[in-house]
Amino acid sequence: MLFAGSSAEAQRKPDPDGDSVVARGEYLARAGDCIACHTAPEGRTFSGGRAMPTPFGTLYSSNITPDRDTGIGKWTAEDFYKAMHYGRFPDGGLMYPAMPFASYTKVTRADTEAIFAYLKSIPPVNQRNREHDLRFPYSNRQLILGWRTLYFSEGEFKPDPTKSAEWNRGAYLVEGLGHCGMCHSPINALGGTSQSDAFKGGLIPMQNWYAPSLTSNREAGLGDWSIKDITDLLQTGVSMRGVVYGPMAEVVHNSLQYLNDDDTRAMAVYLKGIAEPSPSPPASSTLPTSESSLLISLGKTVYDKHCASCHGTQGEGKPPHWPPLANNQSIEMQSAVNPIRMVLNGGYPPGTNGNPMPYGMPPFAGLLSDNEIAAVVSYIRTAWGNRGAPVSAREANELRSAPLN
Repeated sequence: MLFAGSSAEAQRKPDPDGDSVVARGEYLARAGDCIACHTAPEGRTFSGGRAMPTPFGTLYSSNITPDRDTGIGKWTAEDFYKAMHYGRFPDGGLMYPAMPFASYTKVTRADTEAIFAYLKSIPPVNQRNREHDLRFPYSNRQLILGWRTLYFSEGEFKPDPTKSAEWNRGAYLVEGLGHCGMCHSPINALGGTSQSDAFKGGLIPMQNWYAPSLTSNREAGLGDWSIKDITDLLQTGVSMRGVVYGPMAEVVHNSLQYLNDDDTRAMAVYLKGIAEPSPSPPASSTLPTSESSLLISLGKTVYDKHCASCHGTQGEGKPPHWPPLANNQSIEMQSAVNPIRMVLNGGYPPGTNGNPMPYGMPPFAGLLSDNEIAAVVSYIRTAWGNRGAPVSAREANELRSAPLN
């Protein structure tokens, strides 16, 4: 997704080493991906109003421009720190945890004040915040007290003395400003994640995309990736090992491409360090063996006709632009949501400074039936030594109505 506000002023690359606090704050705001939530499609930068559907109703992001009547123009640096660190408004009111204060609490006061200085420097926009549309009883903010008791631990990031400075910088960015755990951790029925499940992957609520585990090497764990392949993926959206699509493409476009080489490498070192060897589980499918065999046979026909020209007859791909499908972790995961959606909807990696004209994949939703979609995905997940399980036509049909952004 591209935002109307992400041109001109927002495309200028921030300078973290600039001689002003504002320049550093701009860089840190990019690292925190603030623009993604606080800018609505076709909206003014940071003026809020972006709808954020949740299982409990729809939240609308707030105006964080320095407008004195409708934004944060009357806030003090202390007010902003309390919002970031404690998840509270200046009057002490509780913020809904769609604001990632559970991650931002790790951000240092100096960095928080720099972000605030940057936000105070941008053009004010007079746009009132839209009321949230939450079902009862979730509209009662006092319930957030229970959520905070279960899932919120306040406190700035504490470096691990047994790790390198580079690893700790990466941890600070991934766990704190980057709030990567918001998507890459399983979310339970209360909208929370236990600390023991951090970065273990899960379905993103209301978006029907699966954010894979960052700890498991059979999902998105990067333990066997080179540092260069990881940094390429974070900075450009493409690498010799894979390509980002969906919500992750938005993160790369709005945030990660703007990080300097040192910070990108630090994130890569940290992400590689938390990955764990994870043997693939035995492939299991609810489909009868005979039906699976028919699907896979049909799938090869569909693949040879529509996919092999880009991804290769043996799934070898043409990296970095057309990713390999053989021995591809994202293809083999237990959840088949992402490969089904890619076949249905296609998509592009993000346009970035390092890859300004990305190659895309066409959608096949209008060309292939549910059976054909299920067949080709089943074939891809089981061919060339891949250890995924076949999928059903019902799964393909259910994802036809998934939101595209």
